[in-house]
Amino acid sequence: MEAEKPKQTADVVSLSGHPIYRHDDPAPWSTPQGEEFIRQISDHIEKHLGPVDAVFHELVSDTVHIDVHIVKPTAEFPYTRLVTSGMSDLPMSTPDESDAPKYVELLMTLPADWKTDQSSFDDECWYWPVRLLKQLARLPHKYQTWLGYGHTIPNGDPAEPYAANTAFSGAIVLPSVSVPESFHVLGIPGVKTITFFSVVPLHANEMAFKLRLGTDELLEKFDRKGFNDVVVPNRPDVTAKRFLLW
Repeated sequence: MEAEKPKQTADVVSLSGHPIYRHDDPAPWSTPQGEEFIRQISDHIEKHLGPVDAVFHELVSDTVHIDVHIVKPTAEFPYTRLVTSGMSDLPMSTPDESDAPKYVELLMTLPADWKTDQSSFDDECWYWPVRLLKQLARLPHKYQTWLGYGHTIPNGDPAEPYAANTAFSGAIVLPSVSVPESFHVLGIPGVKTITFFSVVPLHANEMAFKLRLGTDELLEKFDRKGFNDVVVPNRPDVTAKRFLLW
């Protein structure tokens, strides 16, 4: 008899009017079938962002096989990019009434000098963005849920910083403003459309601010300080009164 799939339950509603989900009892371990469209995703990355320098392959996978493609800085795009493949192998459990994308991949945009060699990845101070992407890419499929615009995810309960060298303890899912418009969507003719979202790390107070006042209010504060989806490791908390007057 097939095990019952876990269900997402909204324990409370935030002050901004959005449900807050707690995910318990993940689906049992299952072996993925292997990435269906890694070639198409890789080609899409190279066409719009630049050559894939390396792929961080998963050795052991649960439910979906998640790889992370590393794109080194170019003259046109002076950032280090991390882009997932494999999350879109399965559809997410979006609400019936929603038109949110069911097939998604994630990216993070890091400083040009971010270390991505194997020895550096042995240090969590450099590896945490890869870990974050892999965790978020698997989350919807393990908990029968979904990730979309404005969703915030804390790093544990209570939330803790991702690594010793960062105060970020959560993340928000947003469209990237640092990639070409043509990168946002990849169509697989007759099969599916894959949407690429950016993962932007947040401070604890920024997470609380978003839950209280909503995504648009948080992004307005980002805009005022000139920040976007490019990760600035020592970025100040944009909701702090000493940086911005409310």
